[in-house]
Amino acid sequence: MNVLINYVSCGALWLGLLVRAPDLLRHRSDPYLRSLCAVLGLAGLCFFLGAPPTVGAINRLGGVPNLAAPLTYAAIIAYGAASQVLIVHWRGGPGVRRTARRWILAYTGVLAGVAVTFALGDAPVERRTDLDTYYATTPYLAQMIVLYLVAHLAAVTVTAVTSLRWARRVRGGLRAGLTLIGVGALCGTGYSAAKLVAVVARWFGRDWPALGTAVSPAAAGLGALLTVVGVLVPLVTPRVARWCRARRTYTRLEPLERALDDLLVRRTLRLPRPRLASPAALLMWRQTSIHNALSQLDPYFDRDLFDRTRASVLGTTADPGRAEAAAWAAVIVTAVRDEATPGRRPPPAPGTGRLLDRVPGPAALARIADALDGTAPAVPAPRAAPAQPAEPAPSAAAPAPPAPTGAV
Repeated sequence: MNVLINYVSCGALWLGLLVRAPDLLRHRSDPYLRSLCAVLGLAGLCFFLGAPPTVGAINRLGGVPNLAAPLTYAAIIAYGAASQVLIVHWRGGPGVRRTARRWILAYTGVLAGVAVTFALGDAPVERRTDLDTYYATTPYLAQMIVLYLVAHLAAVTVTAVTSLRWARRVRGGLRAGLTLIGVGALCGTGYSAAKLVAVVARWFGRDWPALGTAVSPAAAGLGALLTVVGVLVPLVTPRVARWCRARRTYTRLEPLERALDDLLVRRTLRLPRPRLASPAALLMWRQTSIHNALSQLDPYFDRDLFDRTRASVLGTTADPGRAEAAAWAAVIVTAVRDEATPGRRPPPAPGTGRLLDRVPGPAALARIADALDGTAPAVPAPRAAPAQPAEPAPSAAAPAPPAPTGAV
């Protein structure tokens, strides 16, 4: 099961790296993007190198017993340093490059120390899961083990403190991401601390292998998972927020499209609905259909009805946006009815009665839809036409057509 978790976690992390790779190729000079990809790549490498089958393969191919140990330690050290460098670039401010350079130089020295102490030590017996405790009292190898554990503990401790302190001063996706990174770094301290306790216990003649073979891997896996999710959350949150806004606006525009549906069908003005489309694409499709219908209704818009409705609602609510929406709702419903009824109202001459010199934008369309959905105040009926003199001998009184009113 642990082997499966190692490889699945590695694959997921490297998949995230593959997704970010095009951005890295386009913006090679972006230090933040380089640090992000380094964190994803090194986290996956830690899981890959830590799997017992990988350890055995490296030792066999390299011809050196336990060669996988310094390679795994190097990946863990580099991952801890990359996480701290990412936080440095993420936070910004003066001296960012200098601070990041210091971290890189310091941990380059640690990596060199691990390589030297492993070369000086003697580890003839292959240990795939408990090398730390097995060689905890071996000269040079003990120093190598303590060096990498202390270096990793220092990196993740600084990362945890920095992330959690910064998270208290920000909001939204950035705060969630920093909190996850901080908690993940705290789990990383559990990895180093558990192994250090097991190593110190060996110095005093005690044997606590479970700390190194069970507790430490679990803490490392959870810490890496939380850290990587924390890195990705601020990147994904804005996109998810845009999708949610687009979805809400798409749903909000439904009453307006429904009011225009008959015209859209009769005139074949609605484009085919996109399949498997994002919320933004669906919103654009609905907005395009609405604008197509409004352009057909333009000659039928009653400017007098618009002005009177707007003035009435404005006097009632003192809200210009709501008054504008109610006025548009009134003239749209009336124009749809007049356009669909032959002979009810003769088509106006070109250039008269037009309102599309002030085409409603996306926000205005949403307010018009709200008005049509019944959230706007009632729209006043049009002014009654002046009474005409009666004909001298009517045969029958023809019923007067109902006055146009806006459905609000």
